[in-house]
Amino acid sequence: MIELIKKLPKAELHLHIEGSLEPELMFRLAKKNNIEIPYKDIEDVRNAYNFTNLQTFLDIYYAGANVLITQDDFYDLTWAYILKCVEDNVIHTEIFFDPQTHTARGIAFETVINGIKAALADAKVKYGITSCIIMCFLRHLSQDEAFETLEEALKFKDDIIGVGLDSSELGNPPSKFKEVFKKAKEAGFKLVAHAGEEADFSYIYEALDLLAISRIDHGVQSIKSAVLMQRLKDEQMPLTVCPNSNIELKVFENYKEHNIKELLDYGLNVSVNSDDPAYFKGYINQNFINLYENLSLTEDDIITLVKNSFRSAFIDDELKEEYLAKVDLALQ
Repeated sequence: MIELIKKLPKAELHLHIEGSLEPELMFRLAKKNNIEIPYKDIEDVRNAYNFTNLQTFLDIYYAGANVLITQDDFYDLTWAYILKCVEDNVIHTEIFFDPQTHTARGIAFETVINGIKAALADAKVKYGITSCIIMCFLRHLSQDEAFETLEEALKFKDDIIGVGLDSSELGNPPSKFKEVFKKAKEAGFKLVAHAGEEADFSYIYEALDLLAISRIDHGVQSIKSAVLMQRLKDEQMPLTVCPNSNIELKVFENYKEHNIKELLDYGLNVSVNSDDPAYFKGYINQNFINLYENLSLTEDDIITLVKNSFRSAFIDDELKEEYLAKVDLALQ
């Protein structure tokens, strides 16, 4: 089964590019850019990756992002992730980036987007990997600040397919960003939002009904509402679930408690993703392997999860069919 996981082509729909910053690259960029980081060596960094909740992770995540300064830094960060995609047979990826994390430090929006998109363009040429870029608003900041970021993004409309919502979930409900999401939709962006990770399932309702999103990032708290579960099933609303992340941030105490198998068995459109893999102990294949080893996933379950990732991607139907055919081919 592990060999099957490795050989199946996959799409990844929930990946924060800043969360793929491995300690080795963090140290290299810190040295290059003369940035002080609060760790003495790589082992010290890895020891810090013991989180008690979402906020303890975010504190380290934002500290790590401080080493990203130049366009080349964002290229190198993205390229390092692309090499992981090659390793794990990810043939389509839709990456999040957090412009506010960088513009608040005086890094120009175009420095960030140009570095990321150059690496993704090279990935298409060298490896045939297709990709999309999704810009996220930081939900612990104000809606006014999100509007400012949206204005900057409009100049790069051809490079950014959608907008999302991430960062500290508790106390920052989707409703806080209702107007900016409305404007983003009018501008032609696709809409996604983190909801139902740490906060309760009411955040999922808000994301659906107030933000009019077309994909839920996480969504594992939906299981606490039978009415919501039925709605998600009827609408086949994609849920981009991130198992390692959920364990590392104590959404579930361990893999045996994770509910992805229940969501899948109910008929929900769930997929497997790595979220912030440098911090959460593994890229997409490792997430699949951890699920298989702890939740008795069947071969059909794994195939369904993989196919769901392509069906839920922001690509045209022709490319979806091409990729689904590649999955079938890998099974022969």
